[in-house]
Amino acid sequence: MPQVTGIAHITLSVRDRDESIEFYRSVLGFKEHKSRDGKRMLQTECRHPSGVVLCFTQHRDCFKALFDHRRAGVDHVAFQVGSVAELEAWEDRLLDLDIDHSPVVHSDGGSMLSFHDPDGFQIELFAPAELGDDED
Repeated sequence: MPQVTGIAHITLSVRDRDESIEFYRSVLGFKEHKSRDGKRMLQTECRHPSGVVLCFTQHRDCFKALFDHRRAGVDHVAFQVGSVAELEAWEDRLLDLDIDHSPVVHSDGGSMLSFHDPDGFQIELFAPAELGDDED
């Protein structure tokens, strides 16, 4: 079978491209890479130092409604962090930025917290559980 080697990018349809770029820049550290504006849409690709690429598309005829996870489409985007301590540092950052978020939740698979971007997309920060010495 041919191989998939990773995710090339994720594209989000947004109500206001510039507002989304500013949010992802100031909160998560994404940097604007290139933009393409046309008659029907405004598009910008943003890159994160980790290698993640997000593209934001603002359709000129968009309905301006917030995202609703109950409709077919992407439910949320999860970004991995290196440890629970790093996740707790993110929680402090979100508090400093006055961004509503969930508390850190721990499970067998790892720990996470979540918040929403300006369009209502759920963003998750996830620290996978560390393998014990007896696990492979």
